[in-house]
Amino acid sequence: MKITTFNPQIITKDAASLEKLFGELGFETRHDQKGIGEHNVEAIRMKDGNGFYLDISMPEFQLDKDIVGIRMNVDDFDAAYKLLTEQGFRNIYGNNTADTKTSKSAVMIAPSGFVINLIQHIKD
Repeated sequence: MKITTFNPQIITKDAASLEKLFGELGFETRHDQKGIGEHNVEAIRMKDGNGFYLDISMPEFQLDKDIVGIRMNVDDFDAAYKLLTEQGFRNIYGNNTADTKTSKSAVMIAPSGFVINLIQHIKD
């Protein structure tokens, strides 16, 4: 398994205000994808002039508070998922994943509470 992307991610109930805040800090929105998976997630990808990336995600379900984690893209989702679950991580989607035509993902929570959004981009 190879990690292909690794950057901070904020899972929130108010993506618009965070997009505005980080825009004022010099980040530009690269893309904004809506309607991802069964939880109808909005995913905003931002990048600043130094090449740093930030992802902001807003699921349809209610959150008590924002969650800060790591977006980690890998080339082998199943191997990474197995490794994380063997270390005690749990998938907030149960046994499901959030799938699009181009990606597969699961938000994984460590026993200590930190979050990794595990993603594999599907290439034809």
